[in-house]
Amino acid sequence: MPASSTDPATRVTPFSPYVSLRSLVRGEALTVAPAASVRDTLLLLDQRRADAVVVVDQDSRVPLGILTLHDVVRRIALETCDLQAPVASVMTSGLITVPADGSAHQASVVMVRRGVHHLVLTESDGSYFHLVSQADLHTLPGARQGDLVQAILGARDVDTLVGLAGDIRAFVCRLVAERVGAETLCQRISSLNDLLTMQVIELLAGAFELPYVPWCWLVFGSEGRLEQTLTTDQDNGLIFAAESEDDAPALREAFLPFARAVNEALDACGFPLCKGNIMASNPQWCLSASEWQGAFLGWLTEPRPDALLNSSIFFDLRALYGQDSLANELRAWLLDRASSYPIFMRAMVENSLNWESPLTWWKGFRYDDDKDFPHTIDLKKHGSRPFVDAARIYALALRIPDTNTGERLRVMGERSGIAGDELAALIDAFQHIQRLRLGRQADVAQSAATNRVNPDELHELDRLILRESLKQVQNLQKRLIREYLSA
Repeated sequence: MPASSTDPATRVTPFSPYVSLRSLVRGEALTVAPAASVRDTLLLLDQRRADAVVVVDQDSRVPLGILTLHDVVRRIALETCDLQAPVASVMTSGLITVPADGSAHQASVVMVRRGVHHLVLTESDGSYFHLVSQADLHTLPGARQGDLVQAILGARDVDTLVGLAGDIRAFVCRLVAERVGAETLCQRISSLNDLLTMQVIELLAGAFELPYVPWCWLVFGSEGRLEQTLTTDQDNGLIFAAESEDDAPALREAFLPFARAVNEALDACGFPLCKGNIMASNPQWCLSASEWQGAFLGWLTEPRPDALLNSSIFFDLRALYGQDSLANELRAWLLDRASSYPIFMRAMVENSLNWESPLTWWKGFRYDDDKDFPHTIDLKKHGSRPFVDAARIYALALRIPDTNTGERLRVMGERSGIAGDELAALIDAFQHIQRLRLGRQADVAQSAATNRVNPDELHELDRLILRESLKQVQNLQKRLIREYLSA
């Protein structure tokens, strides 16, 4: 029976690297039983004009293997396979699976790292959901990027990765000069930086005797939101499984030397050590799953200034390397509880409103009188941050699992019934400010002025759009006031 138009497998959703994989797949999931013959399986592939089929246990719905057109040529045609043999005899087992609710970005990175063209999507209980291919994802075009990806994956020492980090920056600066959109730019940066960081972790993990427990390298802040720009420091941590609270200290001590080595290698690659020491090498942020929950719970119950600062960094957590489920379960735990602490939510809203618009009442520009950079506006502090803060609040209030600001705003708008043009204006405003930041960073490299812009030096159109974008911040904050502070 054909799926209904409301079925998530057939719903048409505009592509974004941050959306759930569940919303990207199309049509009915194509499966066969392990006992199905090779001939019948080939006929099914031909009838459906498909390039792969998943072999699934008919009782448990657990995926057992996959047969692709590449396998057909290599294992069946070239090796003159018996067409009456069960498909289980020629399928590829040892499947690479990802959660159906994982992001397109995550799937793209996994495909590149593992050198595969298909990933099997599974539900939380391990049952089969669907298949996603590279054709379903918008791959990152450009020969230079492909060269960088292969070079990163082929690196066998940190020194090589240090050089490649510079190549990544040069590649992105070229895209900035070509006026590629901000969302695409940030996705390019995040994809390449993710691959480089994962390669650093993989190279160094083998040099340490790590505990035999599940663990995951976490990223926070702009990296967690997939919004890295050209100037970003490290915000990371480590989560591990511990059978009891008594086991956690010893496990932590075993992970810390490894975490320190990774942080130092990333620093050498151009990701400066965090001045606030929010790094996995800090024992405070190398914690068991229950310890991370305890830290989050402490911030929720006592919303002091330091708790609000921590929430602006740590609540954007994302798994990068290791056991993803540890991070996903921690995020789900947080989303299930955050809205139950109205005092904390109110404090977050009030904190986000501690923002002085760089627009005068007649819609000219107001400058913050920085003595080193007069007549400029800080586009991070006064431009992108208010959008990021508001989107985070809505993510916690509405239990939105996405970490990316644009995607959080999209989901918030859909759930709140915001008019499409109004929602588009919000997201476009944020992306325009991000684009201006990236352009400035490409021009001035590591200077303290990387997020500052003099409006008088902008093209007339960019200046006009910046003014309108800053008005959208005011509209978003008025919405927050109505929804959280008016009662």
